Amino acid sequence: MADKQISLPAKLINGGVAGLIGVTCVFPIDLAKTRLQNQQNGSRLYTSMSDCLIKTIRSEGYFGMYRGAAVNLTLVTPEKAIKLAANDFFRFHLSKDGQKLTLLREMLAGCGAGTCQVIVTTPMEMLKIQLQDAGRIAAQRKLMPQAVTPGGPVEMKSPTAMQLTRELLKEKGIAGLYKGLGATLLRDVPFSIIYFPLFANLNNLGKKDAAGPAPFYVSFVSGCAAGSTAAVAVNPVDVIKTRLQSLTRGSQEDTYSGVMDCIRKILRNEGPTAFLKGAYCRALVIAPLFGIAQVVYFLGVGEYILSHLPKRNN
Repeated sequence: MADKQISLPAKLINGGVAGLIGVTCVFPIDLAKTRLQNQQNGSRLYTSMSDCLIKTIRSEGYFGMYRGAAVNLTLVTPEKAIKLAANDFFRFHLSKDGQKLTLLREMLAGCGAGTCQVIVTTPMEMLKIQLQDAGRIAAQRKLMPQAVTPGGPVEMKSPTAMQLTRELLKEKGIAGLYKGLGATLLRDVPFSIIYFPLFANLNNLGKKDAAGPAPFYVSFVSGCAAGSTAAVAVNPVDVIKTRLQSLTRGSQEDTYSGVMDCIRKILRNEGPTAFLKGAYCRALVIAPLFGIAQVVYFLGVGEYILSHLPKRNN
């Protein structure tokens, strides 16, 4: 079945609604993923996701699990909207005379979507990572008062997104918000190349009628399966991206000058298994995030909202 012509405003609303719901549900797991990926040998505070969340609640309270959530909730709407709408856009324009897309063209559409989304993803995650990791740095400071030194221009006791943004813009300009752009591209482009074709084919398997949409539960399961598969596949690059975007780290923790330097130091000091840090957390984050996204997307929430808006009389 060919992809139907898309309504861009509706797709943008769908992506935004899906992002808001998904992030609210899974943000604590995402915080655990960031902290697990950032801790290096000799400075480990957490042994697992559950240990991280328990210690976070004890030291920072329940809302400590939502450090950085405001940044995500603010920027996830344009990020998810761009990703989902761009994929639809490229799929529509890559289809030939209503024919089903080949796997290569599906992958090209995913590649285009992943490339477009980094415009928002990079600064969003740059800020989010600083806020999420602040609790780990604070815990290290309590245990080893001399063990924390700034790894960049930002070192604040209780940073806010606006403080971080102002400091980065002052010190580095707009490039400061786009630190780790290369690693973000290396993560998000392969993720989208894997995710979108896999989702489309899994979703098609569950269709009762070749001419109609799949049931919502099939879209949900397909989104979860494709999302978790793609998330685990690109986790090594996600570890690199997280390390590169972290501005503050312990005195005994490595700093990195770029992607290759990061890979070399991780292999030398922590071994290849370090690239799998936080993989199951990331799978647990991405699976429901994209499952929810696809349900909202295919239920046509945006189309429903637009159809019920009052129409202006000319």
